[in-house]
Amino acid sequence: MIRHVRTAARTLLAAGLLVTGALVGAPSTSAAAAAPTTLPASDYTLTADYHQFDALDSALVSTLGTSAVHTVMEHANHDRQALPSSFSVAGLSTGFRFDDGDNSDCQSVPQGITTSRDAVGTADSGNYDGHQLVLVSWYTKDGCDGAQQRSRITLVDWDATYPNAYRKVLLVEPTGTTAAPDFKDIPIHAGGVSWYGDYLYVADTGRGMRVFDLRKILNTSTGGTSDQIGRQSDGAYYAHNYAYVLPQVGTVTARTTSTDKLVWSSVSLDRVSKSIVMAEYTCQSGCTDYPNRPPRAVRFPFASGATTFAATTTAGQALQLPWYNLNGVASHNGRWWFNSSGQKKLYYWTPTAGPATFAWVSGGESISYWEDATGPDLLWSLQETTGGRNVFAVTQSTYGGG
Repeated sequence: MIRHVRTAARTLLAAGLLVTGALVGAPSTSAAAAAPTTLPASDYTLTADYHQFDALDSALVSTLGTSAVHTVMEHANHDRQALPSSFSVAGLSTGFRFDDGDNSDCQSVPQGITTSRDAVGTADSGNYDGHQLVLVSWYTKDGCDGAQQRSRITLVDWDATYPNAYRKVLLVEPTGTTAAPDFKDIPIHAGGVSWYGDYLYVADTGRGMRVFDLRKILNTSTGGTSDQIGRQSDGAYYAHNYAYVLPQVGTVTARTTSTDKLVWSSVSLDRVSKSIVMAEYTCQSGCTDYPNRPPRAVRFPFASGATTFAATTTAGQALQLPWYNLNGVASHNGRWWFNSSGQKKLYYWTPTAGPATFAWVSGGESISYWEDATGPDLLWSLQETTGGRNVFAVTQSTYGGG
């Protein structure tokens, strides 16, 4: 996320050097060793509606037809590149960079990250519809410094069976009528994304999450002009020249007893507890676009045996955090990671081991936990910085996770 933060940058240690409680050379104080504290989980609830757009989605599917994920990837039309030799972070395992056009595009910015390992786990090497995938969410502005205009995902093939290619899919909200179904852009920050089963959960900052079904990718015409979206007078459907769009199927809305609404800045899947965790981006002071207060992280469990939430869900865990400018969160088996691009730090915490701080990359965004049955588990993350959009995985054990 591009943030306007006045907090002064602290001195960082060499990449990967652990700082427990305080930075080397700094006095050991209780503030430096601050840890998350527990909040009442019952104060936070979700209301889920997976059928909000059923009639319109059915009409769109009937009108346009769909393409399965494997078909979309067979038509992947962008080549990913290797990480540059200059990129360095402790525990680096693998990664890639987008093509030159996406790497340098100041109007479209990558934010969230999830993978097919989130969707299906380690079975069949984490393949979804025959492909092992890394999925990244983006938002697009109407100029390099303009307002949010639309959002999309990028599906990236991630195994040697297929070309090193990726495809962009536009996120849309169904509109119109069942007789004349239509769709429109979704102008959200898309700061976090989680993939579980067939469903994709995309953070909607002030509301909760928008839900998409990857079995319903729609085919559209790549004709028209780059500004055309939806149904045209001649019956054609355009989507800013995208060949595929993914229509929203539902909404997950957050509620809290607190006067401070949750800020859905980032989300991540925890497959062990079968839950989504979210974290807020807030500032210690000086922000005008974001709250100036301690951030929270909240865990919401899925319905038993399902990849969906119940109609109403009460949080399973809620934390108040001592860290600020948080762009990413991950949790797995009782362990937590929080990324702060503003501080260039990755914070690790468990209730038993306490907090630890690691040097991290600049421009860092969301985090996704990658389970591996045959090798070390990984943390996937990415950088949003124009010209330096590296998508990378590090061994999670390097960052406190034993």
